Amino acid sequence: MNAQSDTRARDVVVVGAGPGGLATAMLLRASGARVTLLEKADRVGGRTASFEQDGFTFDYGPTFYLYPEVLREIFAACGRDLDREVDLKRLDPMYRLQFDDGNTFDATPDIDRLTAEAARISPADAPNVRAYLAENAAKFEAFRPILQRPFASARDLVGVDMLRALPLFRPWLTVDGDLKRWFRHPDLRLAFSFQSKYLGMSPFKCPSLFTIVAHVEYGFGVYHPVGGCNAIPKAMARIAREMGVDIRLSEGAEEIVTEGRRATAVRTRTGTIPADAVVVNGDFASTIPRLIPNARRKRWSDKTIAKKKYSCSTFMLYLGIEGRFDDMHHHTIYLSEDYTKNIREIEQGLAPREPTIYVQNASVTDPTLAPEGHSTLYVLVPTGNLEGGEDWEALAPVYREKILDRLSKLSGHDIRPRIRTERMISPADWESQMGIYRGATFNLAHNLGQMLHRRPHNRYEDVDGVYLTGGGTHPGSGLPTIFESARIAARLAAEDMGMPAPGMGMKEAAE
Repeated sequence: MNAQSDTRARDVVVVGAGPGGLATAMLLRASGARVTLLEKADRVGGRTASFEQDGFTFDYGPTFYLYPEVLREIFAACGRDLDREVDLKRLDPMYRLQFDDGNTFDATPDIDRLTAEAARISPADAPNVRAYLAENAAKFEAFRPILQRPFASARDLVGVDMLRALPLFRPWLTVDGDLKRWFRHPDLRLAFSFQSKYLGMSPFKCPSLFTIVAHVEYGFGVYHPVGGCNAIPKAMARIAREMGVDIRLSEGAEEIVTEGRRATAVRTRTGTIPADAVVVNGDFASTIPRLIPNARRKRWSDKTIAKKKYSCSTFMLYLGIEGRFDDMHHHTIYLSEDYTKNIREIEQGLAPREPTIYVQNASVTDPTLAPEGHSTLYVLVPTGNLEGGEDWEALAPVYREKILDRLSKLSGHDIRPRIRTERMISPADWESQMGIYRGATFNLAHNLGQMLHRRPHNRYEDVDGVYLTGGGTHPGSGLPTIFESARIAARLAAEDMGMPAPGMGMKEAAE
């Protein structure tokens, strides 16, 4: 696509104030564009938004932050210092895994202590921990440049960086299959593979590439932003406004206006905003059909979108609790006794009978989230998405009781009498309240048929002048990769509009 040749200021409309939309808005403003950011909700963050209830603060979605290097670079490109804008606390242990038989595994970035933890589960496998992590560090470094550039077609698969990384890819293996090269004990493989849940996938089906997620944890750390994960998009929104971005809350986009193949404006309930470029940061499968008529979408028609594979969903309880749980870790994953059966039920679209439960007890680290002497418990249960046909209106209150029973048993605390405030979100609520297609909270699945050039492109294929960021596009879901998608989208948009690459021209943008 040829860059425009005139020198007038460019107008960019960003649809959606999730992390990807905020990052793209910041970067394009730093390049000199006039940026309007539209958000249908009354707060920023998208799935990384938060809510306050009866003096307690809860994140809706992500509860920790990995690999802050990407966001540090985005802030630096905008003349800011992430570590001055957001208070990030590195956790050690990063989390505790608790198996159904009572055994535990404390994940720590200290390799000697980590090896000792592994030895409690399998003395024979423990010596392989250091070598396993070293191999995945090399694998991450090989794949990092691939995750930082766009993939427009199969031709992009033959780049030098891709050819260099392919020997480490092992596409014939799953995450669990790759781990079998290192660890014979299934519990230890699970300890280094459950992270595929961050992608909404099973370690028994997720491509082996994603063993690098464990390296990202151990090599770069797991962080808690003080105030909750929403502290990050809040800081980004504040900085974007200071840079001159026009952020309009409670004003969603209703249509991308086109002339021929090119987007020219975005229509909202209050009017039409001209645009040289439109960046869409929303749940891809639900947002694009709402903004662009089916007849104008050749590659990503409604029929094509419906045929794609989607991630699991989650059942959520947000509990404000009287008292503290100082003996409970900041992050705990209570694993079901039959994890394989649990995964199979999720893949069938069901609510698992014996669920795996993730609990965040952030008050042990961050006293700002609850009144003094109280705690916030964030409870997440992976379930099937809405394709499974579960009647969540009837099931949700029953499932709540099951989760509270299991949580009370596993944690050793009787939870119910201490609940002072509560909110529940089912897979059906994710779709109806948050606009998430089929309630699939991690977007399109990350299988080999839906990665790289087979994922929605950052330069949208069906309409010129439209760019995509977020978990539903390349390189994938998870906050670090969403920020990478924002950098790619901003770079492509700047290039097509004849503007300096993001990170250059900051002084001019500020003026």
